[in-house]
Amino acid sequence: MKKILFAISLITMLAGILTGCASSTDSSQAYKGETPQQIFQYGKAALKDRNFSEAIKRFEALEVQYPYGPETEKAQFYIIYAYYMKDEYALASSAADRFIHLHPAYEHVDYAYFMRGLSDFYKNMGLLERVFAVDLSTRDLTQIRKSYYDFAELTERFPGSKYTPPAHQYMVYLRNLIAGHILDTAQFYYDRNAFVASANRANDVVAHYQGAPAVKGALELMVKSYNRLGLKKEEQDALQVLKYNYPNATITY
Repeated sequence: MKKILFAISLITMLAGILTGCASSTDSSQAYKGETPQQIFQYGKAALKDRNFSEAIKRFEALEVQYPYGPETEKAQFYIIYAYYMKDEYALASSAADRFIHLHPAYEHVDYAYFMRGLSDFYKNMGLLERVFAVDLSTRDLTQIRKSYYDFAELTERFPGSKYTPPAHQYMVYLRNLIAGHILDTAQFYYDRNAFVASANRANDVVAHYQGAPAVKGALELMVKSYNRLGLKKEEQDALQVLKYNYPNATITY
């Protein structure tokens, strides 16, 4: 969770270059007396003042009334941040995804990739889960996996981006969550005498999530599952790997 708070702090520091989008009024009629430049500048000022609702209304109106204007591209970019800061994570993710597809060569498109990852991570999370340390490995990890691949795409496409280091931190954190979730599933099967399934899930952790804290538990569960299946060679192989990497590990059958 500390890694998450670090990334949030990073986003807050970047507030000066960002902005947002959404509206409860008729966007086609709002701010009719203003030029597109005025709508944009006032929206940007609202964003700076943390009046995210007003900024969203203005940028939405700008996109509806002047869809091809030069300010609209910037509004589509800034709108990602406004949604995110209003805890509208689904809208922020959609706005980021849309911007990536519409403006793949934009100078700061790497930011859109980063915000998409953050928004997808928080999308299905309640307030208590965002504020307090909660074991997220017990949740459905559909959005966690999507967030991981969002960050992975950022690091692959933009290795020199200033957003790549925090994206890497998120990837480690999310990898550990996913590995823990798979291990919990393996334990579930083991407890119900489904030893083939428990061995397979545990092997998945060992094979694909090296470095995750769950690897030790996965190796132990592999040893126990193979023992219950009567697969002595596989049991000894798994035990050898366990002892090599964790010399003090003990097995309780």
